Amino acid sequence: MVGLKWLFFDLGSTLIDETQVYRHRMEDMARASGRTVQEIYNAEVSLYRRNLLGEKKLVRQLGLPKLTWYFEDERLYPDAVKVLSLLHQDYSIGIIANQKSGAGERLQQMGIAQHIDLLISSGEEGVAKPDPRIFQIALDRAGCRPEEAAMIGDRLDNDIAPAKAMGMYTSWIRQGFGGLWTPDRRSYEPDEIVDSLTELARRYGGLGRE
Repeated sequence: MVGLKWLFFDLGSTLIDETQVYRHRMEDMARASGRTVQEIYNAEVSLYRRNLLGEKKLVRQLGLPKLTWYFEDERLYPDAVKVLSLLHQDYSIGIIANQKSGAGERLQQMGIAQHIDLLISSGEEGVAKPDPRIFQIALDRAGCRPEEAAMIGDRLDNDIAPAKAMGMYTSWIRQGFGGLWTPDRRSYEPDEIVDSLTELARRYGGLGRE
């Protein structure tokens, strides 16, 4: 971690708690398929534990139409604002996320935009993770080398593997369904594993000044 200047965060299940969004979508899937929400949940968890995209695969298996994303159900993790505020004292903070256009406005509404120096969103860039081009765009605009940047995210496939291949430091935060995966190949092995943003801040020294 020596020499890091930039910390890049994913959004979903990293800074934003999507628990209620997925619960809402499971309810939709249950109604459409004649199954219970618990059955849907169990099936998804089983798939995620096999390093599969559980919801996406189950939707295909059940022959269901595309699901609605309920933005109104999104919430920041309770420690997100505090952690970003502390880390921003020592690092530049960026976002690399697969999001629809308008992510900047949502960060403003959530009250964390003042802690974000650079937002790289797939909706604006026309390229999405895990494509290495979106990481290169972020590094170029930040004006930093890969070894000067860390990627923090919940997805081994979208966040850890491509950032690691770029030469960035990687922190896997085991939140949301992505935390059920297993680093079963070299490309999925993060430099560190944390289970919360507060734990992450301790690793990066952000809580040492409280």
